[in-house]
Amino acid sequence: MDTAPPHADAARRWRRRFICLAILALALPAAVAFYLLLRFSGDEPVDYAAPEQHFKYGSTGGEIASGFPYWIWRALPQVCAQHLPDPGRGYESLGFIFENGAEGRPLDLPVGVSRRRYQGVDRVFLNCAACHTSTVRTVAGAAPVVISGMPAHRFDIMDFEKFFFRCAADPKFTVEHVIPEIERLGAGLDVIDRYVVYPVAIALMRDRILQLAGRFDFVWDQNDWGPGRVDTFSANKVLFNFPLVCADGDEKRCVDERELNAAGDFPAIWNQAQKKGMQLHWDGNNNSTEERNKNAAFGTGTLPPTIDLARIARVENWLLTARPPAFDSFFAIDEALAAQGAPVYKAYCAGCHGASGAEFALPEAEREVRCVQPGESDAELYGPRVGRITRWEQIGTDRRRLDSFSEVLAQNLSTNYAGYPWRFCHFRKTHGYANMPLDGLWLRAPYLHNGSVPTLHDLLEPSANRPKSFHRGNDLYDPVRVGFVADMAAEGERRYFRYDTRAKGNSNAGHEGRDYGTELPDSEKRALLEYLKTF
Repeated sequence: MDTAPPHADAARRWRRRFICLAILALALPAAVAFYLLLRFSGDEPVDYAAPEQHFKYGSTGGEIASGFPYWIWRALPQVCAQHLPDPGRGYESLGFIFENGAEGRPLDLPVGVSRRRYQGVDRVFLNCAACHTSTVRTVAGAAPVVISGMPAHRFDIMDFEKFFFRCAADPKFTVEHVIPEIERLGAGLDVIDRYVVYPVAIALMRDRILQLAGRFDFVWDQNDWGPGRVDTFSANKVLFNFPLVCADGDEKRCVDERELNAAGDFPAIWNQAQKKGMQLHWDGNNNSTEERNKNAAFGTGTLPPTIDLARIARVENWLLTARPPAFDSFFAIDEALAAQGAPVYKAYCAGCHGASGAEFALPEAEREVRCVQPGESDAELYGPRVGRITRWEQIGTDRRRLDSFSEVLAQNLSTNYAGYPWRFCHFRKTHGYANMPLDGLWLRAPYLHNGSVPTLHDLLEPSANRPKSFHRGNDLYDPVRVGFVADMAAEGERRYFRYDTRAKGNSNAGHEGRDYGTELPDSEKRALLEYLKTF
């Protein structure tokens, strides 16, 4: 019987070893590549079944391009505590609201912050509820009631921006300080996260925030907005590279100074179905709710390629019929006195603000929404009708918010979403302030577009009699004057923002005179005030 020579067996063994090594050499990188593909691909937003929970915590897509890694977000209030208004209260000191979970402990993320796992990293960023949800307390010491859709009168978005700008510039924003805090919080990072992902994320996040700080440097030159307010269209101008801050001698290339210091209050956003066709924003510069929403979504970090239209549509659908809670579910209403106020409202207010807080929709024939055409007349936009515009010369309120939205900005906004079916085409320059419906009016204090009048009682007074300064950010409600308590500078560890009506953009003048009810007898003012509680 023939047997293979020894050298042939050795050759076969080496051949088998070579094949095994070759397979291993190919398979191991392939397995690693497959693992990395699985780990660092994918797009998984956290979803919520209940529409209101989705509004409060669901994603708009902003985390994809603008999100902060979840564990860095959690760590920064400790790493950069000295840059918070109140270091001991973390994000709450910026006005964020933390609800309790099923176990009675605060949730890890506040209302208005969403979470999404993208490219292997959990990321968080703001959503719509950050600016449109707040709380009410009926008495001092009572638990705050969270109300979705109302203006976020406690959230200070300027302090939010400044906190991150200052933190990114702080020497402690490094791996050596952030990673230990993340581990202290119990993140349980694996080897790849601990030594690769989060060190890279810290460096990228720091550099990106510093770049944004350079672009948003106008915030350091503005008056403090205070809680519940934002200079919306200065931020839009930043996106279009408008020069908002100029070097000495270069003023001619800057935007007009009158366009700055133009903060306005966050609006209430209930009952969107009834507001179809109305002129939206404080100056009525757009009448498309869908376009308005996409533009607002830039504030949540979205970009045209990253906006999550399906999840934003869930929010839009919920807001079509979302209703404000009734005043009398918190406080009593004097029904007889309110009945006396109904004809006063009809005579002085209904023309501009609708029949009531529940009945204000435009006739179907006037609800058409179409693109602005070059050179078309805007005369139909003005007049004493709900959803239309009152010219500034008549209403006389602070005009900086009106001036901040320029014709040039309107033209630039029309380029947003170029190449998409929903390219912007509804923005236009106007010359007054929109006549808003008054649904949920009791929750929309302070009043006027810039939040310069603390209560409805004060709004029914001539501007000379309105408070020259007051404090914003308190959620303790005053049911008599109809507004939030505004004469309290502090309450325990909370400090409230002092609003000065003499500062640029903060005037409390306007919406006064015979046509606006400020000359009514006190008895009729009391009756009108009681009736407005029913809205």
